[in-house]
Amino acid sequence: MLLLFLAATALAAAVRAVAGTNPFLSVIAGAVVAWGALKLYAVAVRAVEERALPELDVASAVSGLRTGTLVGLALFTATIALIALFGGYGTKGGVSVSGAVAVLGTMAGVAVVEELLFRGIIFRLVEQLVGTRGVLAISGLLFGGLHLVNSGATVWGGLAIAVEAGLMLGAAYAATRTLWLPIGLHFGWNFAESGIFGTTVSGNDGTPAGLLHGVLSGPAAVTGGTFGPEASIFAIVICTIPTVLFLRTAKQRGHLYTRSELKTATGTGAAANTAHGTEGTIADPQ
Repeated sequence: MLLLFLAATALAAAVRAVAGTNPFLSVIAGAVVAWGALKLYAVAVRAVEERALPELDVASAVSGLRTGTLVGLALFTATIALIALFGGYGTKGGVSVSGAVAVLGTMAGVAVVEELLFRGIIFRLVEQLVGTRGVLAISGLLFGGLHLVNSGATVWGGLAIAVEAGLMLGAAYAATRTLWLPIGLHFGWNFAESGIFGTTVSGNDGTPAGLLHGVLSGPAAVTGGTFGPEASIFAIVICTIPTVLFLRTAKQRGHLYTRSELKTATGTGAAANTAHGTEGTIADPQ
């Protein structure tokens, strides 16, 4: 399944290259990548694991994506506002609506592919071996490690991503046992970061320009330095709040499983099925 998602990542890069700088083609490219990744995930899980997909329950798709996107937008807006308050953020040049539209498509594809890989595959499968609490730490570190390959990456930036994003997105999945909320959070944060405020995403020098052309200056602890705002201490503090709330919700719903509980559950993916109390109706792109 990891090989399949490496293929999906390559497809995403190829489609973005074809789209070039045309914002409308970028939106189409993002939609194609997102649809293709969802379809690939659904086919692979059914073929390899021979089960339904409650994590893509269609009944919670709209609410999960909407809530996640709004919360992600709000979290990054709060982060950049604090950075600006301490003199670390400003803008130059005019406003680019086409830039924001182009980022919209790119970040949609990125959010879907990365969440299917990290929460849909890695989190879910490793959880069966170490339990929910263990996989929160493991998947968070792996998520942070992924971003160390970016050109402007720093070790601190990778650790920051592991804590603020890896833990938050994992906790969001644990709370809902669907992928829609994490996908929405991931998209909303990234779109605000690049598509609205025009700052570097995860140390990626190739981050496309958005609505504004953001300029960061000052101490790296405040601005995140070359890694971007995600390495700011403010991002960690802001994102810790929803992480705690998601974990509390997961505990209240009985979604924090131990390894022994998962071993005694029947069927592959039983944790997700148990959380929903049903196999669910699957949002399978046709």
